[in-house]
Amino acid sequence: MKDRKVAVLIPCWNESKTIKKVVEDYKNTLPYADIYVYDNNSTDQTARIAREAGAIVRYEPRQGKGNVIRTMFREIEADCYLMVDGDDTYPAEDAQKMVDLVLNNNVDMVIGDRLSSTYFTENKRMFHNTGNRLVRFLINFLFHSHISDIMTGYRAFSPLFVKSFPVLSEGFEIETEMTIHALDKNFLLEEVSVGYRDRPAGSESKLHTISDGMKVLKTIVTLFKEYKPFLFFSLAAVLLWGITLMFFLPVLWEYFQTGKVPRFPTVIISGVVATFGILLWICGVILDVMIKKHRQLYELYLNYVKEK
Repeated sequence: MKDRKVAVLIPCWNESKTIKKVVEDYKNTLPYADIYVYDNNSTDQTARIAREAGAIVRYEPRQGKGNVIRTMFREIEADCYLMVDGDDTYPAEDAQKMVDLVLNNNVDMVIGDRLSSTYFTENKRMFHNTGNRLVRFLINFLFHSHISDIMTGYRAFSPLFVKSFPVLSEGFEIETEMTIHALDKNFLLEEVSVGYRDRPAGSESKLHTISDGMKVLKTIVTLFKEYKPFLFFSLAAVLLWGITLMFFLPVLWEYFQTGKVPRFPTVIISGVVATFGILLWICGVILDVMIKKHRQLYELYLNYVKEK
């Protein structure tokens, strides 16, 4: 294990209340690992405290967790990457088994599953439990998966995943993006049930339930469109065709009854809406071919990354 480099990645924004304990806990649990704390414009003493606790402190001026993860993944070289929040909500005793899965079992992403352990009893923030369940249902339904915890910030990664993952999100929706990307690109995933404890007194969450929840849902819709365009545009086309039938069928029935078409504007609008539906479906077909070609090129790119 000593000849394999492990990097513990801790993105931080104003975590002076907890960062000392987090760094010390992970140094004790993984004494051979390098602990990296990336300070994201903190206005408290997070960076100083982390450095004094023995962490390697670096800075990311672009605000947002996604921006921090992007910089971490680009700058750090390791055989295993363990990502953990700086708020002391993830106990360090689960770290070793997550690292072992990457180093010994060639797992590309280990997901620290909070929701199967203590999350729902420890988390006291209103609507967060409902939001986690909703996101989990949507991702598993759309991508035919069985992931228990989509939005956990406790994960371990292989170098192949880290160096080939295109980070697009800027904020807390990064975990959702990681999960969808891994599912779509058929990376080897494993879930490990991990402990979870709520933030200690005096430590405040940076998450805003409504605004950040909407960002996550927007990310799911966007990635659904980009990763599964045929299904996305087909559903949109079916919706438009349903609207067309709702307005057109009464006119058609009236024509069969009387032999007349008294509502020409309705017929014209129905035809236009149906045409839009056909165009959307065609877009889905074309984009689906492009996506399949992209997957082929991505597999070749993974071979290049692995050789490096």
